[in-house]
Amino acid sequence: MKIFVITLIIALLNLPVMAQQKSVSPYEWKWTRDGIWTVSALGASAYGLSIIKNKDDLTQTELTNIVNNQNNINGLDRWAAGNNSDNARALSDIPFALSFAAPLVLLLDDEVNDHTAQVLGIYLESMATTGALYTITAGLANRSRPYVYDTDNSDFKRLSKNGQRSFYSGHVAATATATFFTAKAFQDFNPDSAGIPYVWAGAIVLPAAVGYLRLEAGEHFLTDVLLGYTLGALAGYYIPELHKRKDDAKFGFSPVMGQTRFGDTYQGFSVNYTF
Repeated sequence: MKIFVITLIIALLNLPVMAQQKSVSPYEWKWTRDGIWTVSALGASAYGLSIIKNKDDLTQTELTNIVNNQNNINGLDRWAAGNNSDNARALSDIPFALSFAAPLVLLLDDEVNDHTAQVLGIYLESMATTGALYTITAGLANRSRPYVYDTDNSDFKRLSKNGQRSFYSGHVAATATATFFTAKAFQDFNPDSAGIPYVWAGAIVLPAAVGYLRLEAGEHFLTDVLLGYTLGALAGYYIPELHKRKDDAKFGFSPVMGQTRFGDTYQGFSVNYTF
């Protein structure tokens, strides 16, 4: 017991030294702002899921009308109508699931590991934001998936309300958020690392692979995939960027004043952007 007490006292005395040795995070977390943001996004996601759950299945007449009007699908998407690959559908779930764990690899980095709770909090905020945007959109929008146009597919699947959630690709959006967040955080914590280009290459390729498989599976059209990729990438990149410490921020404002060659004085603000 005495040994334990002595060890505890030594540890407590060393806390200031340990705190000094801890690396400085490029991010900042504000509980009021980020707590409200994250909880609101999670609540919006739950609301979106409730809308999706309450959707109605198609009637046979509605299905017939959808198939008969497939020539009205825009040119970028029309080629995918009728795609329906169970193999591609199953394969798409593998990189999709792996992407969620991608940020956990960051914890192997000592610089990141010093700020585990903060990084995971920003990651949750990023994913919750993507989830809110996707679920509400998928709940309110009705766009038939490409497999609905496959006449060899079972009517049970084609009539299901799940077949009306083509717009937009949630798989791609979530994967892009996870991988872009991972690459962004790695770069911010390790700005001089030679591995940055390789990390970004993986971040870009993985959601693209998921998008390709979702197209082959007949789950989404090309525009659904492109929009999901864009929104997911923006969330994964810019939400960490919005959390950058003020001294690390790329944008800055500074007052300026001077005199023109005509003798007139002027004053104002300059906007600075650091590359």
